[in-house]
Amino acid sequence: MKPIQVGLLGIGTVGSGTFNVLKRNQEEIRRRAGRGIEITMVADLDTARAQSIVGSGVTVVNDARAVIANPEIDIVIELIGGYGIAKALVLEAIAAGKHVVTANKALLAVHGTEIFAAASAKGVMVAFEAAVAGGIPIIKALREGLTANSIQWIAGIINGTTNFILSEMRDKGLDFDVVLKEAQRLGYAEADPTFDIEGVDAAHKVTLMSAIAFGIPVQFEKAYVEGITQLGATDIKYAEQLGYRIKLLGITKRTAKGIELRVHPSLVPAKRLIANVEGAMNAVVVQGDAVGATLYYGKGAGSEPTASAVIADLVDITRLHTADPHQRVPHLAFQPDAMSDLLVLPMSEVVTSYYLRLRVADEAGVLAQVTGLLAGAGISIDAVLQREADEVSGEGGTSTDLIILTHDTREGTMTDALSQLQKLPTVLAPIVRIRKEELN
Repeated sequence: MKPIQVGLLGIGTVGSGTFNVLKRNQEEIRRRAGRGIEITMVADLDTARAQSIVGSGVTVVNDARAVIANPEIDIVIELIGGYGIAKALVLEAIAAGKHVVTANKALLAVHGTEIFAAASAKGVMVAFEAAVAGGIPIIKALREGLTANSIQWIAGIINGTTNFILSEMRDKGLDFDVVLKEAQRLGYAEADPTFDIEGVDAAHKVTLMSAIAFGIPVQFEKAYVEGITQLGATDIKYAEQLGYRIKLLGITKRTAKGIELRVHPSLVPAKRLIANVEGAMNAVVVQGDAVGATLYYGKGAGSEPTASAVIADLVDITRLHTADPHQRVPHLAFQPDAMSDLLVLPMSEVVTSYYLRLRVADEAGVLAQVTGLLAGAGISIDAVLQREADEVSGEGGTSTDLIILTHDTREGTMTDALSQLQKLPTVLAPIVRIRKEELN
């Protein structure tokens, strides 16, 4: 059978990895897919560099639309990134009857509903395993492997840059700004790391996992997003003393009131496997009603790990290329006419427990004042610790750190209580609030 022909839009880090792995393992891949898969056309603005990667046997152009217009191309891989031209090209490829493989989590998290609807109407597939957690096959696990389960929650370390920074802060006792510069020097962080450190990248990914887990449309605009820029070495140290590690988690959870969709730093018990995921690695825990907790671990980025996911999608499409569209796995796991309109909860309605750190004047009655105010708000305290802050307060007195762990509390209730606490004259600095996730 004639090899299936693939057009590649963008041959940067992931694109070059995809070309090289596909070429290196072509015989193994052919045996699995049932026919050969060949990248026969590449579009990239730097045509000379692209040609040097793919060699003389592949057509290289600087216009992506020339790839889409080629009637010989069966599958288009979009590796340009972003929301702009990438969206237009993906929709044009679908309109031309091409299947699409993409690693573009931002595009799908924001415009996925439109893109998947267009693909369904045209009878083509949009595959996006590489968009979430790099080489970890979490999309296939959620869409197919865990089909029997009612998914209860997902919690993932799905951004390697932030996990590297947090690991270094914990290991070396350094503050965020110092470690960020080191991460940039080593190539773990971009020159502009905003999407990573502010949690946006992780929110794109958890939005896609949430849609697949619960059969809801992609709704990135409803995600709560908080990054790691305000974390200090002090809180990482205190968390460690309490038996916790701080990780930036993407969390989505089914509750009686609706779906939680949030990204923020979390205290995770150090005994949990996911708390021990270090450096730039990724990990996702999925809790299903039948299977219990399952953990998926691996490289979340990089040339060949991400290429592994891209090529897995190419193989899937090749196997199903001639199948009746109704027999294929739906884009978001649930049949398009059976999607749910479950509410995505505002953050104020999320219920979780908390770590609070208050720098207070070291004087009699302060602890009673703080705990009394929390009790008055209906917030139950699990534990209180006091640590010397080694700093002098504005009036020349000493200060101390109060560390409070709470039981489950509604976020809105906690926000109101912290607003009252912050007004106390004995509270000397902005209160630190970090959510606590037991993941059990």
